[in-house]
Amino acid sequence: MSGADRFEAYGGSGRPEDRGAQGGIGEEGGPGDAGARSDSGGADGGEWGGHGVSRDSGAGSGSPADGFGDPGEGSGGFGPGGPGDGSGGSGPVPAPGQPPRIPMPRASVEDGDRPLPALEEPIPSVPPLVLEHPVLKSLLGAWALAACSPQEAEAVEEHLGGCGSCADEALRLREAVGLLQRPESLDLDPGLRTRVLESCLDRRPPRIPVPDWATPYDAETARLDALLQDIGDAEWHAPVRLRWFEADEATSRRTTVAGVIAHLLTVDGLIAVALGLDDPLGEVRADAPTPAGRTEAYWRASHFPPTRSVRVPWREQSHDLVRTVSFTGVGTGRPAVSYGTFELPLHDAMLDRAFECWVHAEDIAEAVDYPYGPPSPRHLNRMIDLAARMLPTVLAVRRQTGRAAPAAGRHLVPAGEPGRSLRLEIEGHGGGEWLIPLDSPGAVGSADHEVAHVALDGVEFCRLAAGHVSPAEAAAGQLGDREAIRDVLFAAASLSRM
Repeated sequence: MSGADRFEAYGGSGRPEDRGAQGGIGEEGGPGDAGARSDSGGADGGEWGGHGVSRDSGAGSGSPADGFGDPGEGSGGFGPGGPGDGSGGSGPVPAPGQPPRIPMPRASVEDGDRPLPALEEPIPSVPPLVLEHPVLKSLLGAWALAACSPQEAEAVEEHLGGCGSCADEALRLREAVGLLQRPESLDLDPGLRTRVLESCLDRRPPRIPVPDWATPYDAETARLDALLQDIGDAEWHAPVRLRWFEADEATSRRTTVAGVIAHLLTVDGLIAVALGLDDPLGEVRADAPTPAGRTEAYWRASHFPPTRSVRVPWREQSHDLVRTVSFTGVGTGRPAVSYGTFELPLHDAMLDRAFECWVHAEDIAEAVDYPYGPPSPRHLNRMIDLAARMLPTVLAVRRQTGRAAPAAGRHLVPAGEPGRSLRLEIEGHGGGEWLIPLDSPGAVGSADHEVAHVALDGVEFCRLAAGHVSPAEAAAGQLGDREAIRDVLFAAASLSRM
């Protein structure tokens, strides 16, 4: 009996004539029908599966005649789950006409009468291109750039093996391609724009001559405008902290990059008003005509925090200031610029605004992580000179307010006469020496009356005057009257303001 016949016998048809006479396992009677309760099959009429039945014709220890043996003694009997269970329990029997519980084995393609699938035919090889020498020579440039098709590249490479002139030309073209594809980054140096601007401003004369005392303002506003052009929209909202000294204490105000430009716009407006130009505040009224009062009024009047749109009015105003002073020239009737609590001549006010433009440009560059250098040496020297010339007046105001004690041996001298002096030595770019009169704003510094000597780096002194470095932290070499040195350092810090 074949395997297929056994599985068909296991399924059975349910007809009485298909069962064995005694319900045993034989060629005609299969195990699938012998377990069902029958009226005619088997001596006991018991259920199939109650005894372990072998897959062969024997079952358990019983005889082949009755098909039953002792429970559990079959070697590979059938149980509830089908053949080979041997658990002795009863199981469901497939109903007549239903498919067998164990599926038929799948026939392979080779055993059937169907044809085998055809194998994929190999792709025919493309014959090599046969090109003339002029055509191959014209393809050398495209080959060097890897722009040829595979067939063209193969034809060119085969030709190069036998043509010396084309091989030399191909080598030169490949070297040229290597120069075009530089391995290093092609990003420009962040400081390139600053260096180019400085070089242009130092060498190229403007079409409209700018007064010498206005060139620092022109240069610093141009440098700051170049920085603002390079920053993105999000960086205009980067936090910036304005720092200055007030009553010998460090003070600060938090704002943004756009807020700093708004501050420069409103304070530069003091010069615009003095020159008869439009006031950037418009109809907005400030609580006080000071730089801080005007800035706070502008910030309050803005419905939203300033954005990059503030760059346009600031840029136009700076151009108008330079253009106006250039056209009007340098007459004796220069107007004074009022800062609320003090006044400065126009040429000093323009220098003051150049100094503050540089200081706040460094604040912005620090906030957006951008490299930014100091002004040119000659412009830096003029800024230091302005601060040195303002120190005697600041010293007198500090003594009047009690923030500077009268020094021993101090005595008032007539205006224009020499008095006690401090030698201020500025090192580095833009450096020099200044004799600061200590006793009276109208006195003249004198080397014969020198009582102290202090030395600082030029940029360090400017940061001290801007309120970015405290007098105690300033890296200064000191010699002589310590009280006079302390008064001068604190007076320099008092020059700072919002």
